[in-house]
Amino acid sequence: MSFSSLKNITPVSFYFASVICFVMANVLKDKSLPFYYIMLILGLVFFFMGMLKRLRRK
Repeated sequence: MSFSSLKNITPVSFYFASVICFVMANVLKDKSLPFYYIMLILGLVFFFMGMLKRLRRK
């Protein structure tokens, strides 16, 4: 699996994706608990990917 397309994504895009995941997790918390945890983990992964991308650019 090639991750070369991730090199062109800006850190702001990762931050935006993490915010969307956190909001969706909060909205769907009462309906599906496993989906809530999946969205939380995805949000954290996107957030840290954005941080790492920003730190590597400097």
